[in-house]
Parts: sequence; structure tokens; C-alpha cells
Amino acid sequence: MAEMTPQVSEVLEKALALSTQERGLLIDHLIESLDEGPAEEGVEQAWDEEIKRRVDDIRSGKVEMIPGEEVRRRLAVRLLNVGKYGGK
Repeated sequence: MAEMTPQVSEVLEKALALSTQERGLLIDHLIESLDEGPAEEGVEQAWDEEIKRRVDDIRSGKVEMIPGEEVRRRLAVRLLNVGKYGGK
């Protein structure tokens, strides 16, 4: 990994002094700036439709939400089993 230039160090220092919300916005803009070229045609619309479908499924009761604690518990069990049985 390349070393930080004085300019990058200065920007980082200033960024770390921002509020959490401001740093989040900065991160969003920086990541967005890395996306080269336009998105494939229709991708955004397809994601919008997928998100709407998933929200509708939740609201209608078609799918059941799993509490975060339960998800973490299940993942912990799976990870233990992977270690013991090599993923089987």
C-alpha cells in the first residue's frame, strides 16, 4: 500500500474531526466518485423494483423478519460447525 502524502494526511486529519454524520456523507461521496462510468441501463430501476417488492413482502406478512440477535446466534452456530466439520 502506498504511503500517505502530506496532502492526504491533512485531508484525513480534517475528515476525522468531522461529526459522524458528516464523515458518513463524505464517505458516500468518495465511494460514489470511484464508480467509473455510467451504470448499465435499467440497473437502478431494477434495484428500485426489487426493494419495493421486498418491502411489500414484509408489510404484507408474506415474509417474516428475523430479529438481529437471532441472526447472530444462527451465524455463530454455523461458524462453529464450519470449524468442526469443514463446512458440512
